[in-house]
Amino acid sequence: YLGYNLKNPLFADKRVRQAIACGIDKQEMIQGILLGLGKEATGPYKPGTWAYNPNVKKYPHDPQQAKALLAEAGWKDTNGDGVLEKDGRSFEFEIITNQGNEVRAKCAEIIQKRLSEIGIKVKIRVLEWAAFVNDFINKRKFDATILGWTVPLDPDIYDVWHSSKTGPRELNFISYSNKEVDDLIEKGRSTFDQRERKKYYDRVQEILAEE
Repeated sequence: YLGYNLKNPLFADKRVRQAIACGIDKQEMIQGILLGLGKEATGPYKPGTWAYNPNVKKYPHDPQQAKALLAEAGWKDTNGDGVLEKDGRSFEFEIITNQGNEVRAKCAEIIQKRLSEIGIKVKIRVLEWAAFVNDFINKRKFDATILGWTVPLDPDIYDVWHSSKTGPRELNFISYSNKEVDDLIEKGRSTFDQRERKKYYDRVQEILAEE
């Protein structure tokens, strides 16, 4: 996944995040890097598991839609240099990832290339793991990061998505905060009834896909 530091004003507007999703060609990564051995993720749950919700908003590769969303959010290339600007600031950000993971490094390069086509300039920084975690992720000193999650058997995602888990060394390091998601996660982890739980997690996935 590509995770944004949501404390960074660049990513505050939902339309910007949706535009980036439309600007990236997920199928290109699946075919070119994973040799076809993968599926596009639409949220924190794996297809084929009981908690997975297939009916969420999708973002197929659509550069025109991406440009339209960015324009709507106030980003325009006013000086003709190919990079969008707003309030005197160019749309530039850095993706950090860890050394020793070829898949992540190649994904970063494809993202960089595709986003340049919609007017966003991306820099890539590959860091040694200990420095990556201690100096950048834990201290929230990053614009965006490429990492991966293991999906546990139980669908409780409290540690990653609940707004109370945004402290140093905690797992919600993108600083995601949504009151409805908090409530749904709390309800989901406090009932044994799988049908009830599924309703809560289905709604969580709808919100996360939208956001």
